[in-house]
Amino acid sequence: MVFAPVVTVMMALVAAGLSGGLSPLGVEGLPDPGALTRVGLPVVQAIRDLAAMVTVGVLVVAAVCIPPSHGDTKSRLGSAQLRLVGCAQLAATAWSVSGIVLLALVYSDSAGSAIGVPGFASQAAFFALEFELGRYGLWGVGAAGAVAFACTLVRRIGGAGIAAFMGLMALWPMALTGHAASSLNHDEAVNLQFFHLVGTSVWLGGLVALVLVRRLLGDSLLDSVRRYSSLAGWCLGIVTISGAFGAWLRLPSPASLLSSYGVILGAKLAAVAMLAAAGWWHRRRTLAAVARGADLAFWRLAGVELAVLAGAAGLGVALARTAPPVPQEPPRPLTAAESLLGRPLPVPLDASQWITAWNVDALFLPLGVAAIAWYLLAARRLRRRGDTWSWLRTASWLVGCLLFLWATNGAPGTYGRVLFSMHMVQHMTVATAVPVFLVLGTPITLALRSLARRGDGSRGPREWALSVSRSLPVHVLGHPVVAAGMFVVSMVAFYYTSAFEMSLESHTAHVVMTVHFLLTGYLFTESVVGSDPAPRRTPYPLRVLLILVTFGFHALFAVSLMSSSTVLAAGWFEALGRPWGRSLLDDQYVGASIGWVMGEYPILIMAVALIAGWVRADRRERRRYDRQEERGGDKELTAYNTYLGQLAQADLTHRRLPPTMEARSKDREKGQRR
Repeated sequence: MVFAPVVTVMMALVAAGLSGGLSPLGVEGLPDPGALTRVGLPVVQAIRDLAAMVTVGVLVVAAVCIPPSHGDTKSRLGSAQLRLVGCAQLAATAWSVSGIVLLALVYSDSAGSAIGVPGFASQAAFFALEFELGRYGLWGVGAAGAVAFACTLVRRIGGAGIAAFMGLMALWPMALTGHAASSLNHDEAVNLQFFHLVGTSVWLGGLVALVLVRRLLGDSLLDSVRRYSSLAGWCLGIVTISGAFGAWLRLPSPASLLSSYGVILGAKLAAVAMLAAAGWWHRRRTLAAVARGADLAFWRLAGVELAVLAGAAGLGVALARTAPPVPQEPPRPLTAAESLLGRPLPVPLDASQWITAWNVDALFLPLGVAAIAWYLLAARRLRRRGDTWSWLRTASWLVGCLLFLWATNGAPGTYGRVLFSMHMVQHMTVATAVPVFLVLGTPITLALRSLARRGDGSRGPREWALSVSRSLPVHVLGHPVVAAGMFVVSMVAFYYTSAFEMSLESHTAHVVMTVHFLLTGYLFTESVVGSDPAPRRTPYPLRVLLILVTFGFHALFAVSLMSSSTVLAAGWFEALGRPWGRSLLDDQYVGASIGWVMGEYPILIMAVALIAGWVRADRRERRRYDRQEERGGDKELTAYNTYLGQLAQADLTHRRLPPTMEARSKDREKGQRR
């Protein structure tokens, strides 16, 4: 355990030294920040990265791999989990503190200002608040501090899951400031870097977690190691794929592999290959040895994997200090559009471009493909064991995922930051069309029926899916009135504030915007036409009213935008210098019209689904009533017939109430006397 930070720091220093990252630039006229910055920067960054990995990994393992102690309730953390949460708190604190020091060193290196010179603190603070690179580092410090604070409050497994999710999200600022973020294809590089960090963190930190609580697990050690082994296998795939595509983005030619950057990258790939071999050996031999109670095999494998992972983390730090190789041909100056978009301005939009224009989104493409693969495999698992699953649900899910992939990677994703009209196509597809098809696919029901159930109190994918769907925040946000309000208010607030222009300028804001509208649309659609398990459903007449009111407000918003003479985000669109297409105001009018039209066909699909659900609910209620009457010997029918017979013989002005109504009246009178 203690040698992991030493290996990481030493590997970072050695690799940075061999690549020239520790030497002064030696360029006349450029200031030198000093040896303290040159050496301290890779050391502090290595400590920061290792602390982040340990924080995320131990929280993930505590949340999904380790069961509670014997005698504890399933919701409270056991002794092993509490130890891991405490370790995560210390690691997150180190993550935050080292992030502050790293921020000062980054400013020193960027400005060529030695640490300790007069005015250094105020200048570094200005850098952190006003410059993009500094703000990213400051976000990382704040996110790590929030994780450390959350760990102090965690006492139940749900809190551990929330802290683990916060830790994963805190890796995003690190991806923004990583060595991948400096290339022309900035957005794709950041996405790949984020996946790389997630895979590495869960892999390395999870192994640290097993080493920390190995003595406390007892009989649960074998199950915990097996679960971590499966998790590490997925991490291996994520790290390998993201690393390979990231290298393809940064290396201009195969000859670049011989540069110092390519050599360090090759060393990282060799480390991943060694870890893959160790994982295979672990599956074949170590698990069997652990089952027999052989401690030496576990410690030997854990030590080797930790050393290799720590060395790979150090190589990653060295890559951040090494400039990628430049093409042999002198680079041409970037156009304004290339500087803003991170890619060339697309060709003029015509009918064929709606189908043929594709720009890969390295974040949403893997997520969409993974959603399709999981659904098909889960449905296949049900059918193989003899259960049925509706092909209509499968088709609905596939249509929703394909629409999402088209909206984020196809023509809307390609032209969404260039044309307001295409941005509206992307927005409406993600917010209205995609959620309808996804909800009709009933993914929660499929997950609960296909995923394996755990019996030792730990939470796997099935338990977490059930817990999240039953959680209080989901119930509150998923209430039809709340969900409808968020759907309408967020749309108006997005376009009539600076949030719209921010989503065009910032990759992070664009990702947040896409996820927000997808989740908002999903919650609203689920609340009115969903069939997944829910504690209580709103009456159908209120659902019909909510659909009409919500999309009525949507149409009103589109009409108001059509009549507006103010161009939204005019500064951004003018800076692109687009030489083709409509004027900005005309394109905005077309976009508002498209938004109005694209809000109509989801209403039709939801109306059909709502009517079908209403009919099915009435049939179920009728069958339930018939079964109840059959079990009770038709008591209500007999009592009602008796009442009708009494009416035929009695004075109609002094008739008695029906038996059920008479009993309710007597109960009401008793309550009033009390």
